[in-house]
Amino acid sequence: MTFFVGRSAPRSLYDAVSEASSAIVIREYSSSFGLASRLLGEPVRTQVRNIYALVRVADEIVDNPDPTLDRAARSTMLEWLQDDVRHALRTGYSGNLVVHAFARTALGVGIEDDVVAPFFASMRMDLDTTAHTQDSFERYVHGSAEVVGLMCLRAFLAAPDARGGTRPYDELAPGAQRLGAAFQKLNFVRDLADDHDVLRRDYFPGLDVDAFCDADRDRILDDIDADLAAAAAVVPDLPPSSRRAVRAAHATFAELACRLRATPAPEIRRTRVRVPTPVKLRLVAGALRGGGS
Repeated sequence: MTFFVGRSAPRSLYDAVSEASSAIVIREYSSSFGLASRLLGEPVRTQVRNIYALVRVADEIVDNPDPTLDRAARSTMLEWLQDDVRHALRTGYSGNLVVHAFARTALGVGIEDDVVAPFFASMRMDLDTTAHTQDSFERYVHGSAEVVGLMCLRAFLAAPDARGGTRPYDELAPGAQRLGAAFQKLNFVRDLADDHDVLRRDYFPGLDVDAFCDADRDRILDDIDADLAAAAAVVPDLPPSSRRAVRAAHATFAELACRLRATPAPEIRRTRVRVPTPVKLRLVAGALRGGGS
């Protein structure tokens, strides 16, 4: 596959409309991410929104609970989406606004098929896998979350303020992967009820969701805390244009982890634990006080 890394056509009205469409997707689907993304400097803010919008569209294909949308239809839609992404990465264009915006970002910052393909592989797993082994769980988390962290890292390091003094991609990549993994695992915990009862999926290997207990909760959160700690170690080395936003996102999910640990397992099994908006705003303010350091 040919990638035009570091190049993109001059921004047209179509480019602008596609990027505005991606911003709408993020605003409507993710309040936490939307809030943190506002702290990103441009052009990184737009690029990261373009990445996440594609992720959300693919996720919607496999997670939409409408029972009339059967497995075959979802598989076809997902295949079409991946083919469209591949075509757009070759040509720089797509008739799908979200795919067009993603390709524009990918070609500009150097996102290649080594991270795009695993993402779609994980999305495809959601069509068939109802219970994970340790191996399939690790592959799923890598494709659904760790590679998204790597895509965002490409955008962070392509920013104008990343030149000189910033650690190289290969040194920062493990931290980006651990942050993506932590975010995904936290979502698995707080969505335990819907995933099991509505989507009929059990992500954590060996976990009996119907017997979910505090010991299960703490074991999973210990693993997540280790991911968050590894990710926090590299945040100070990110460029200023992305550092505050990543710090705010990390703080928000660390707060969610604390709230989950303080919530009895039966309640997690029944309800979705959230970080209240006033608390999110306080965490964002803390990230701003931290400045670019």
